[in-house]
Amino acid sequence: MRIEDAQEMMRRVYLERDRARGVRGTLQRTEEELAELSRAVLEGGNTAALEEEVADVFAWLCSLANLLTIDVSEAFYKKYTDACSKCKQSPCSCPMESRE
Repeated sequence: MRIEDAQEMMRRVYLERDRARGVRGTLQRTEEELAELSRAVLEGGNTAALEEEVADVFAWLCSLANLLTIDVSEAFYKKYTDACSKCKQSPCSCPMESRE
């Protein structure tokens, strides 16, 4: 599935619920899912659990983007081309501390 397809699926299935929850509520759920992913990574979760958490984070990010009328694919490709967004090299040659 392409990014565009995933965002459209989230729009089709969840947009009305997301609108009712609002941007703040959707942002909070996105943060909660990211925290769950963080715990799974730090606890050495199995691949299936990690995949599920990554999918949840991405789904909620798509829902948030829908509410903000941001095209995730377009935003991603504007910032991340075939090279690092900072040093413009591929692979990235930024010092490790400047990548964050």
